[in-house]
Amino acid sequence: MQFRNFSAAAVVVAAQSLLFAQAPKPVAIAPSKLPRIGTVSERYQSYNIEMVEVTGGRFWAPYKKATSGPAAVADTAPSSTPAGMNASMYRYRKPIDLANPQLRKLASALSPAYVRVSGTWANSTYFDDSNGPAPATPPDGFRSVLTRQEWQGVLDFTRAVDDGLVTSFAISPGVRDAAGVWTPVELKKVLDYTHSAGGHIDGIEYFNEPTFATMGGAPKGYDAAQYGRDFKVFEAFIRKASPETKIIGPDSVGEGGSLGQQPASMQLVRTEDMLAAEGPGLDVFAYHFYGGVSQRCAAMGGVAKTSPDRALTREWLMSTAKEEEFYAKLRDRFAPGTPIWNTETAETACGGDPWASDFVDSFRYLNQLGILAKQGVKVVIHNTLDASDYGLLDEATLQPRPNYWAAVLWRRLMGTTVLDAGDAAGQNLYLYAHCLRNQRGGVALLAMNTDRTAPEAIHLPAGAVRYQLTSPDLMSTSAQLNGKELALTASGDLPAMAGVPVAAGTIELLPASISFFAIPKAGNASCR
Repeated sequence: MQFRNFSAAAVVVAAQSLLFAQAPKPVAIAPSKLPRIGTVSERYQSYNIEMVEVTGGRFWAPYKKATSGPAAVADTAPSSTPAGMNASMYRYRKPIDLANPQLRKLASALSPAYVRVSGTWANSTYFDDSNGPAPATPPDGFRSVLTRQEWQGVLDFTRAVDDGLVTSFAISPGVRDAAGVWTPVELKKVLDYTHSAGGHIDGIEYFNEPTFATMGGAPKGYDAAQYGRDFKVFEAFIRKASPETKIIGPDSVGEGGSLGQQPASMQLVRTEDMLAAEGPGLDVFAYHFYGGVSQRCAAMGGVAKTSPDRALTREWLMSTAKEEEFYAKLRDRFAPGTPIWNTETAETACGGDPWASDFVDSFRYLNQLGILAKQGVKVVIHNTLDASDYGLLDEATLQPRPNYWAAVLWRRLMGTTVLDAGDAAGQNLYLYAHCLRNQRGGVALLAMNTDRTAPEAIHLPAGAVRYQLTSPDLMSTSAQLNGKELALTASGDLPAMAGVPVAAGTIELLPASISFFAIPKAGNASCR
């Protein structure tokens, strides 16, 4: 625009008019009137610590450190590499130190939560029920060994950080009788030890991801009929041996379209068939979700992959909603009224892409929590706390990644009552609301602008406290809160993470930004 031959006042007016024309139309939000649409568990935001972390073994090799650690072993050598997978994608990691004070301090900031100790490796883990040294190699029919000391470490960790425990144990050939039927021989050992140690298992799964049974450690050709037969044995045993423990399942993955067309070699066992074969018995209906597979598994033909330029697209961010709808329909058919949990999720399967640890993934992380709460999911368990590229913490340094800071803000602000913030106009604004934690009548609002270059705006009728997450580089592990870099203190404590007051009225949302708003005086009747 040219301002030649105009007065200074006219130039100012013209410039203001231009800015007004370009400014986004604010979305009006009335916090006092947002209706209640459901509730989530107090432990809604939870996390995994993989069984292979507890025992030590070969887990996904971090991209930035893929050359460190021992070389890949041959598939014929005793190892914890899952059946049929390329050992070069993994790197040995020693057992996690769950007594580490810094790890416990950071985990406590997310509590109360559920710690899920499971994963593919749990399907083939032998429990060494002795106080002596662990066997040098796993017994026949197993691929790894869990010791009493390691399991005691899990029990001590959950107690120290006030977390509940969800887990699963062996379904591999080592626990089957001559007819191939699953037996509770391993499970009984773990339950007996847990009870003798004063521990408690809140929820237990028969099988991690039975949809890909053979790859997960089951006998070759394992099918839905065998699953149903074995589940009935499992369910009867749990009801007698640990009646206070919830039975969670089937923990299926990849059937709602998110993972694309699976190769025939993966031998998909349909959840619909498994549920029909097992009959009633679930206390919690659970599924897993990944929007694709990481670069590590790029050679798997037909399986969906993604890229950083898709990380803020509506198609990518809302794929979690479509997958939940697929499994919710199965829940409604076979276990109506049963709570639904997402017991494993992250940026992508196979350890996450290189950018899973970057700020750009925080939009997926928080959008998933927001949309699944609206859809009725009671618990979401992120994979993992501190392993591989999708971990909330760096596994070598325990430094928080952007998703960890996002998780802390969710835990501090978003209560268990879910409100309907409506559907924002356009493709780039996402709004979610809950009752504000520990504040009667208060509302917490999550507003995300996924446009990389243009602002969005909302209008609030009351003052609020704003917690704005941004990064100078979306593809970095840097995250800023209200313009200040987030980092642990010299003593390893969390920073203050204080919000900034904002007045009632129109509030701009920066491009590629995430804002939590605490509105303590919202006066919402559903939040009392």
